[in-house]
Amino acid sequence: MISKKPLFSWVFERYIGMQALLFLMILTTIFFRVFPLEMQKRIVNSAIAFKRLDALLLYSGLFIGAMLLAGILKFLINLLQGYIAQKILLDMRARLYDHILTLPLSFFRRTPAGMVITSLTSELSVIGEFLGGAIAVPLINILTLVAFAGYLAYLNPLLAIASFAIYPIEIIIIPMLQKRFNHLNQHRIDVTRDLSNVIGEAISGMHEIHGNAGYGLERGKLLRFAGSLFSVRIRMNVYKFLIKFANNFFQSLGPFILFLLGGYLTIQGRFDIGALVAFLSAYEKLYDPWKELMDYYQDLQDSRVRYKQIMDYFDIRPEFEIAPPAERDPYALTGQIEIKEMSYSVDSQTHILDRISLDLESGSQLAVVGVSGSGKSTLAMIVGQLYSYNGGHVLMDGRELKTLTKLDVSHNIGYVAQHPFIFNGTIQENLLYAFQSTRRTSNNGDIAAMPEGEEVLRVLREVGFAEDVLKIGFDTILNPDKHSDFAQRLIEIRELFFRRCGVELAKEVDFLDRDSFQYYSSISDNLTFGYPNTAQYEAEALPRNALFREVLDDARVLKPLLALGEELATQTVFLLKDLREDPFFFEMSPISVDEFEKYSDIVARLGKGARSRLSAADGDALLGLALRFVPAQHKMAALSPALEDDLIVARHRFMEIMTSRDPAAFTFYRPTEYLYTFNILTNILFGHARADHPQAMELIRQRVAEMAREENIIDEIMALGLQFRVGSMGDKLSGGQKQKLAIARALLKNPRILIMDEATASLDNASQAHILQLLGSRMRGKCTLIAVVHRLETVKDFDLIAVMRAGGIVESGRYDELMGKKGLFYELVQGM
Repeated sequence: MISKKPLFSWVFERYIGMQALLFLMILTTIFFRVFPLEMQKRIVNSAIAFKRLDALLLYSGLFIGAMLLAGILKFLINLLQGYIAQKILLDMRARLYDHILTLPLSFFRRTPAGMVITSLTSELSVIGEFLGGAIAVPLINILTLVAFAGYLAYLNPLLAIASFAIYPIEIIIIPMLQKRFNHLNQHRIDVTRDLSNVIGEAISGMHEIHGNAGYGLERGKLLRFAGSLFSVRIRMNVYKFLIKFANNFFQSLGPFILFLLGGYLTIQGRFDIGALVAFLSAYEKLYDPWKELMDYYQDLQDSRVRYKQIMDYFDIRPEFEIAPPAERDPYALTGQIEIKEMSYSVDSQTHILDRISLDLESGSQLAVVGVSGSGKSTLAMIVGQLYSYNGGHVLMDGRELKTLTKLDVSHNIGYVAQHPFIFNGTIQENLLYAFQSTRRTSNNGDIAAMPEGEEVLRVLREVGFAEDVLKIGFDTILNPDKHSDFAQRLIEIRELFFRRCGVELAKEVDFLDRDSFQYYSSISDNLTFGYPNTAQYEAEALPRNALFREVLDDARVLKPLLALGEELATQTVFLLKDLREDPFFFEMSPISVDEFEKYSDIVARLGKGARSRLSAADGDALLGLALRFVPAQHKMAALSPALEDDLIVARHRFMEIMTSRDPAAFTFYRPTEYLYTFNILTNILFGHARADHPQAMELIRQRVAEMAREENIIDEIMALGLQFRVGSMGDKLSGGQKQKLAIARALLKNPRILIMDEATASLDNASQAHILQLLGSRMRGKCTLIAVVHRLETVKDFDLIAVMRAGGIVESGRYDELMGKKGLFYELVQGM
């Protein structure tokens, strides 16, 4: 098991060849690091002393050449060392994550997500960096020390012994300080994890914090651990800088001894100048490998602490084997389930289930009901092998559930939770999740292929999710680089749709007509009648665009628009000054909550009757406000018919000028062109739905869907909908959509056993009835169904109903039988 692996086993497990290459490079590097020292001595003693220019050039060339080769080799060693570090880190991270994924669910109930994340990211990164140099760093520095020491002894044994006399003292002092630093560092790691967990918990529970104004309480939690971390860091800095002080002191003590003793020997004529220069140079270089060894020792201790804490925390065996032996494929079960005296407890103390017994034939349907906390969901999770029972037996086709591997269970069981988890990705990726990571077998034992498009669409229709996907597909904005052919097809359908449905939907759709005013579009969109391709014509930039203002002035609409901006600002400030805490009311105004103060100041200056006091920026702000005005949405002001006509004239003038001066800057709305800034639905309509018609959108979507089916593009629209990215944990989908997706995901597996733990709780009555009808008709007899049910009116057609209380089954039978007994089930039904 990975949590039992020694720290250094990662270094030798897969990278022996790289380590051997590293060793050879290190040996070569050491030679080129010692060689220049001899050249220094010869430059002084042989070249300079005897004034030999040829010798000076030769020895200097050899000196710089050796230095260059040593630098290049050091660079290559660092690259290889870094590569090994990242490979070890990648391997360690992947294998530890594989292990974590297989740990029991009980582990994740008590383990904060922040702790797992920190361990896999920052903590392992430090260990990986250390292991990358775990062999190279001590090897190169020890060999360098030996080589330099040998050279120093060669130059002068007495001076060499004196130089090395200080190192035993350093070996005693530095590790002592380091040991105390390591103890504090271990405490720092624990506190940092606690702090990460507090922050992670606050972020996950932010809705509760906002709902209960728990800001001070959460701040107090953070400060408790942050204060402890502050204290630990201060004490760590004391030892850290003491270690640095000791290192620096001993580094300075060495040259002192050399100058004193070496100078005396030179004065006495027992040591030549060249040798002294080489000795001093060698000793100066000697401290670098020594310092790196001290740093290595510190990193080793730190990595050991981190590694032990990480591996100890995850030192838990998975409850079940993951995959079957290589000689067999996952079992293909029939769906027969037998539960005998099964019990389940937490920590051998808290009993959740007690002596449960059930017998389900293949294809039968069981409803599990009972009071809250009776163990219904726990029973479902045990049958789904999410928990492991403590006593008794759970048999599937006569095989003990504990002996089945995870793949055996996954290939035969579909599980849908009350709050299903949706992964960040596309709808299609979530639907096919079970097929993307492991090979699957069909019920006859053959390898099952990935579901085809038709099968996926069939299941979506069966669970009632097809309409949602179709709607999402119609809301898709196409990419011109990927969908140009499909966009051209949609233009053709636009023409057909207008001929067939234009008259019928005239009151529901504000069609884009270059000669008509669009009440469901902003004044800006009405004037430009298109979308910009350059930043200078973006809506936010238009009030400051000289050409655009020139067009407005020529069409005599600039002053009326400024006046409209004043009216909008004045009315909004007057009506909403006491409602700034409620964003709902600002939806009826082009002024956002964040802009309210700015426009309040402008209105205050206007109220003093001094328009001349308004700056150019104020004028741009008022014009921008008028340009954002949507007549059908913002009720603060109204446009006169004359101004609407003038705006149409300004639109034509703007289109004419832009077409002649800068045709690439704007794409105008034309019936013969696809509008890539709008979604598919708006492109087919070539207009906007009228919000004041409550049933407009439903009727429009119905007519557009009918047209899409007639023109055989419905599958392409659905395919686009399936590529919709659902966001983190599916936060772009509603609760009902998540449940439909999860049910479809389970049914696509074509399971022989289907477990549904209140899987329709978030669905409306119609959708729930649709799912129950599906289970009672198409699925009956084809798979064994275990459904934890809250709404008791839905269990009438189940083959068997198990009624639970206090972790046990107190009644079981069909609906009529249980009602006739007038026991707990009868009481529950009567209490609905």
